[in-house]
Amino acid sequence: MQIPLRTFSTATAYVSDQEWSRTHLSCCPLHPNGGCSFRRHGSYARVTSPGVRIARWYCPEGRSTFSLMPDFLAVRLPGLLTAIENDVMQAALAPNLEAAADALRGLDIGLPSALRWLRRRISGVRRSIAAAKALAPQLTSTLLQHTKGDEAPILCRLRQALPLPVLANIPAPLGFKSA
Repeated sequence: MQIPLRTFSTATAYVSDQEWSRTHLSCCPLHPNGGCSFRRHGSYARVTSPGVRIARWYCPEGRSTFSLMPDFLAVRLPGLLTAIENDVMQAALAPNLEAAADALRGLDIGLPSALRWLRRRISGVRRSIAAAKALAPQLTSTLLQHTKGDEAPILCRLRQALPLPVLANIPAPLGFKSA
């Protein structure tokens, strides 16, 4: 299970400060009143975000691991939220989806695969923003209004601003709702 890690660090600062080594979960999400053998379970690397490691914990009784996902990382998609947002923005500016997919993925990936890759990102971002607007309309509209014309990434700002219970009900790549 992935749990949001509230960090206002960039990916570079997170890696250079090795923030994953100092994070902690105060209690087991499955047993908040205790009574289990909840413990730290090391960390794992994100392949598409070089140097980024994700801290993990394990509950033997629940047979579940829990990963603390930093605010700048996409959920259930490889890479950073800003990279996914940039891909979606480039697709919106391209003359058509095929041109955008071809430009973003390059020659080593076939066009059908590149289109599937790009469509997953576009649909994920659309679903995430629609869910955020439905679940936290006031906060989302205020945040989106203040970022119009701003170059700052909207998805990262949304992730940081939305309360954890709301994020639990928003689909990937922004939120943590299971499919």
